[in-house]
Amino acid sequence: MGMFNYDEAFSRNIGWVSEAEQGLLRQKRVAIAGLGGVGGSHVLTLARLGIGAFHLADFDRFDLVNVNRQAGAMGSTLGRPKVEVLQQMALDINPELDLQLFPDGVQASNLEAFLHGVDLYVDSLDFFAFEARRQLFAACARLGIPAITAAPLGMGTAFLTFLPGGMSFEQYFQLDGQDEFEQGLRFLLGLAPARLQMRYLVDPSRVDLAAHKGPSTVIACQLCAGVAAAQALKILLGRGDVVAAPHGLHFDAYTNTLARTWLPGGNRNPVQQVKLALARRLLRGRQAIPASTASAESASPAMQVLDLARWAPSGDNAQSWRFAVHSAQRFTLYGYDTRQQVVYDFDGRPSRIALGGLIENIHLAAGRIGYQAEVSRRPAGQDAPCQVLEVNLVEAAHCLPDPLAEQIVTRSVQRRPLSTRRLSAAEKTALQAAVGPDFRVIWLEGARLRWAMARLLSANAKIRLTMPEAYPVHRDMVAWQARFSTDRLPDQAIGMDPLGLRLMRWVLQSWPRVQFFNRYLAGTWLPRLQLDLLPGWACGAHFLLVADHGPASVDDELAAGRALQRFWLTATQLGLQLQPQMTPLVFSWYVAANRRFSQQQEVWQAAQQLQQRLQALVGERTLQTAVAMGRIGAGKPAQARSLRRPLQALLVSAREAPALSGMAAGAATLVASPTVIAEGPRPDQPQATAA
Repeated sequence: MGMFNYDEAFSRNIGWVSEAEQGLLRQKRVAIAGLGGVGGSHVLTLARLGIGAFHLADFDRFDLVNVNRQAGAMGSTLGRPKVEVLQQMALDINPELDLQLFPDGVQASNLEAFLHGVDLYVDSLDFFAFEARRQLFAACARLGIPAITAAPLGMGTAFLTFLPGGMSFEQYFQLDGQDEFEQGLRFLLGLAPARLQMRYLVDPSRVDLAAHKGPSTVIACQLCAGVAAAQALKILLGRGDVVAAPHGLHFDAYTNTLARTWLPGGNRNPVQQVKLALARRLLRGRQAIPASTASAESASPAMQVLDLARWAPSGDNAQSWRFAVHSAQRFTLYGYDTRQQVVYDFDGRPSRIALGGLIENIHLAAGRIGYQAEVSRRPAGQDAPCQVLEVNLVEAAHCLPDPLAEQIVTRSVQRRPLSTRRLSAAEKTALQAAVGPDFRVIWLEGARLRWAMARLLSANAKIRLTMPEAYPVHRDMVAWQARFSTDRLPDQAIGMDPLGLRLMRWVLQSWPRVQFFNRYLAGTWLPRLQLDLLPGWACGAHFLLVADHGPASVDDELAAGRALQRFWLTATQLGLQLQPQMTPLVFSWYVAANRRFSQQQEVWQAAQQLQQRLQALVGERTLQTAVAMGRIGAGKPAQARSLRRPLQALLVSAREAPALSGMAAGAATLVASPTVIAEGPRPDQPQATAA
């Protein structure tokens, strides 16, 4: 680098800055604490801007989890100190840089030295380093040093500046005297009062304030560096409009939105206090729920498989299964049905279909980490309330992962209206291929058939909403005032408007109240319109998943669940949205078995009429062999959804598992000799994947 020439190296800056201003930047000294996702990008961006001196502080080393976003994280730098790596990278840009390193991070003992002679402080500390951040900003205010912070949020950045003599960091955020959770909440909402990033967060369980974890993208980190560098340039050159607290900027590249925020009084602002109260109530209930129990590479194969497989769908998010892990590669799966509590669980069949979806997830999750899942079921009668399956994971180095595994977590239910565009021939072919040769997909599409199905679903909903046997299910399945829930259906995912939700919550407080509304105030019409009639018409098609023969055994039902899950995951892979609509089938199963499920004669008669209407639409043979039905179409992913219980909450010992949910008698009768079923693709067999 003996040929380095500062003027030539940074000559392309001239035009946006003058030659004199470039010379001024060369004399400036910037302190940056934290050299991770944001800090590393700050160093490199400001170095290319021509800043001549830096104080760099970080005590950490690069790790594999940093690779997705941190400028200094590469295969060759893993395990190396961040200050050392960024020093080398910055000197590669400008070998004349004056660098002072603080490899122990910023502490009370070196705080003055870190800020000595500094023209600007750029905050890049870890989000949760609240005490160090407070000390640094307080010192900057005392020493008259401008301080800026740019937070990576989703795929955007929220930016704040604290200028000497202006509103201070503490005056804005009000962190003093608060516990760690409250500090995190106030810092997050203070940084981004517009909350642009919350519009597209697909997995909120990854935001875990208690565990000091949260998702981050390189998109956001690089936007932080660009926005912060522009404001830094204006501060250092003394020209241009500097956005200073209580004003801020929030730009989100995903939503194509720029918000100029203004928070007079900071977190003391009355409107902000309301937002804090709402967020506090939402997040406090989730803070102890880890996003992933087995995400680390050190977790056993069994734990890794179960941690992904637990995202299988189940009725009302019941998750009526438990796992007993015996070794790194062996576990037992206990699948319970809910027929005693849920009228819709006809003979436990829907529960076993859901269990089949979990089994499919186990196969996909095992293949994802280079294993084959061998699943065997202990023999049990059709009426056994618990199915016990033994799972052994065998290394399969030559078995290619099925790409559907990547859709397991993102798969969700969309209950709102979809596009009426018909599915393409390619989409239908992929969906048919997904269910395998033992199943076929019947499509009901076109305006006439969609309208017929919409009217049928509306009639079906009237049965559900007027039968007393279903009331406890509807009352208990909803998590109110929630966008996400780990064990129920959040009300914002139901598909009703806010007024309808408030009315529904009030009505469901008692069965007499439901009866009064249904009898005198046409109480079923609003939910039937919003949840059944409109979505039933607004979709690409309705579908029935049909087996070669009707579900006559447990193995048939498990196979149906596996096929349905592959169908659903393939739809997700194709960018399609899906909503299962099983209750018309459930009622037809009751009618076919001549088994009354309600004490009310009019409900039973309505169910018989419903079965006749459905049979007229799809045919007698199709209805006899159908195992699932629903609607599908193009559309936006659901913005509210059910999550899953953490894996630890689903783990039990082999001794206690059969007694769960009061089902010890049925489970205890199961014998130990297994019957092998559904082993999944072997290493030497090609796997069917959707186009």
